[in-house]
Amino acid sequence: MSGLIDLHCHSTASDGTLRPAELVKRAREQGVELLALTDHDSVQGIAEASEAARMHKLELVAGVEISVSWRSHTVHILGLDMNPGHAGLQEGLAWLAQRRVARARRIAAKLARHPGLEDAWEAAVGLASCEAVTRTHFARLLVQRGLAGDMGVAFKRWLGRKGKAFVPGDWASLEQAVGWITAAGGLAVIAHPARYRMTHTRLAELIEDFKRAGGVGLEVVSSAHSPQERASMATLARRHGLLASAGSDFHAPGNPRVELGRGLELPQGCPPIWVHFGRGGTAALCVGS
Repeated sequence: MSGLIDLHCHSTASDGTLRPAELVKRAREQGVELLALTDHDSVQGIAEASEAARMHKLELVAGVEISVSWRSHTVHILGLDMNPGHAGLQEGLAWLAQRRVARARRIAAKLARHPGLEDAWEAAVGLASCEAVTRTHFARLLVQRGLAGDMGVAFKRWLGRKGKAFVPGDWASLEQAVGWITAAGGLAVIAHPARYRMTHTRLAELIEDFKRAGGVGLEVVSSAHSPQERASMATLARRHGLLASAGSDFHAPGNPRVELGRGLELPQGCPPIWVHFGRGGTAALCVGS
């Protein structure tokens, strides 16, 4: 494929700011020809994105980004080229949605103790535009209310591990997440692995557990990765026999460092995961005509 490829982005079906159709239109305008919509623990945007993909002559693969609790870490597993209507996947995501709501309400309760945030839950729901309220929505609220200078500060001071309103996630197991994806005919990928700040030994252990569960890919190129981290992730992918993926992790316009399709070329020697697309579940690939 000669055009740009982006296999990690978010819409209003989770914590993005563009509707699925708007996201697809923007991706095409940026020169993207192959796109995966990977909302957090949700496939609700796939149908709308598929219709837009046909209109804009863009190839869309159904995706998802599943939250996982692994040892003391929260990690994210991408599912690519899968059947979003698979019953087992749908049941797993519904179970996760309940856990996400419970966590969000606990975060809102902590925020509501602070002046100016008494309506934290209602305000975050208003920002969400979907059923899933995430930490990103609370971060946007904190910026809007002038309690954080930007999203990074909101996470560091309020929502991150040492923040005032931090609530740990209790998510799916690695085996559950990979199992849901593979049962739906998809390919499981560890998202933005360098972002977890694990030691090389711990990251290698995660990869081996992931492979034993049936995972096949590593997101080598991400907007969250520095050039040095990309090189390191490429080495890890080759060493462990994983397919390489690339994604912007786009959430919203306005950040020139995170744009759909931009700067996502794989390092040499990394086997691309997208050459294996089309082997997964039915209704997973929507090709513009």
